[in-house]
Amino acid sequence: APAESRRSLVPLGRTVGIKLFSDGLLVVNLSESTDGAGNVSPAKACGICTGDLLLEMNDEDLKTTEQLQEALQENGDRPVSLTVKRGAETLSLTATPASGSDGVYRLGAWVRDSMAGIGTLTYYDPETGAFGALGHGITDVDTGQLMPVSSGSLMPAAVAGVNRGVGGNPGELIGEFETGVTLGTLACNSTAGIFGTLDDTSLVTGAAVLVAARDEVKCGKATILANVEDDEVEEFSIKITKIQKNAATGRDMVIRITDERLLSATGGIVQGMSGSPILQNGKLVGAVTHVLVSDASKGYAILMEDMLASEP
Repeated sequence: APAESRRSLVPLGRTVGIKLFSDGLLVVNLSESTDGAGNVSPAKACGICTGDLLLEMNDEDLKTTEQLQEALQENGDRPVSLTVKRGAETLSLTATPASGSDGVYRLGAWVRDSMAGIGTLTYYDPETGAFGALGHGITDVDTGQLMPVSSGSLMPAAVAGVNRGVGGNPGELIGEFETGVTLGTLACNSTAGIFGTLDDTSLVTGAAVLVAARDEVKCGKATILANVEDDEVEEFSIKITKIQKNAATGRDMVIRITDERLLSATGGIVQGMSGSPILQNGKLVGAVTHVLVSDASKGYAILMEDMLASEP
């Protein structure tokens, strides 16, 4: 097996709050018009699309939505030059802000500069201080695209309760954040997980274990570490029911929760448990990524080798 698979990592399973600031402002929607006369919004008129990233206005880096608002008011109705990233392309566009009846100048685009949520830490690398979490990327709720990260942080979180999944809607952990405390910093948001450095190692408990190579992972009994009450991490029994070759990212394995304690506490896999590490034969084999909406006791998981391949 390659050297990568011989790493020793501490499996975590601890729930944390995740705050992420995007690299630029993400356009999540476009207004139809800015005034009663039915004029097209300036953003739409100049060619801005949902999913675009606004990087600069008049050569000033855009970091926050407030900063964009202030710059638009100062600028008034003069045309503005915008640097826009669309996929791999960088475009230069010119928009002419319009004011509504309230006299406020707008581009006619809804933008987002940050996101916050709850998720599970998968592992800690005692040699490098690195962590991996979630097992999938953080995507924007409106556009579905991977949020490009300029910075981000981890905060302590306690699980205050569980919304159980009902009829096709996945359940979720209800978390309470401690916003003033930073546990670690985020460096990368990828389709196979989020990665960064853990500064506060007080939540690292337990010993490092070897990472299982792909061919060591077998169908059958396994366990997950999950944090579904307060800040307590517990081990629960599961079954790996299928190992899929060439699966979509994050769907290497199909798993089923078999532990009655977890089934009675949450009904199965719920949002917030993404990143829960999977252990088999004393090795770290992967992380929970998705719940099967039709049956919350079943879900998907990513192989650890695949997750580690996305580390920055």
